[in-house]
Amino acid sequence: MFELLDTLTTVLRENLDQPWLWLLVFGIAALDAVIPLSPSETTVVTVAVLIGPDPARLLLLFAVAAGGALAGDCASHLIGRRAGPGLLRRMQRTERNRRRYEWVRTRTNKYTPLLVIAGRYLPGCRFATGMATGSMRYPFGRFLAFDALGACGWAAYSVLIGYIGGSQFTDDPLKGLLLAYGLALLLCGCVEVGRRIAARRRQANTEVRVGEPV
Repeated sequence: MFELLDTLTTVLRENLDQPWLWLLVFGIAALDAVIPLSPSETTVVTVAVLIGPDPARLLLLFAVAAGGALAGDCASHLIGRRAGPGLLRRMQRTERNRRRYEWVRTRTNKYTPLLVIAGRYLPGCRFATGMATGSMRYPFGRFLAFDALGACGWAAYSVLIGYIGGSQFTDDPLKGLLLAYGLALLLCGCVEVGRRIAARRRQANTEVRVGEPV
């Protein structure tokens, strides 16, 4: 596994100036909003590690990743606007996807800015948020503004994680990748723990209100 990863990093490092690599980053960042299994964050972090302490290239990576993420989110939003009930039913065939969609839909009107900006850090929520806001005809201009903030924040976070790994191990990108992935997993774990704590508190508050005498 490590030999394969080392070979991959060598190939990518030798092609950092090739246009196809930047098109690949843009495409994967965009596809993650339509195909939730697309490894957008992993791709951006990996390229950032290989770039290392090179401000010009890191800035270019940030712009390409943010642009791709924004394009993909807008695509999922427009698909939601035009999909109709048929596609939405197909999207909700599995129980997991149905729960995601309902969770996003019921909170769209009240928490749309938060969902659009922060939802991208939760697995599958980028697609669900775009489809839900689109199907509910949320104003596209407002969606675009909030999503631009979210895309820029996500791109900056991913590039920064990769930069930390690459700057610490400039002569050994494999170790830089492992450090960056470890940091990313740690941050994701903290976000998930915080989300569960908040959900339990909301549930406890709801039970208290329900149990109060009328």
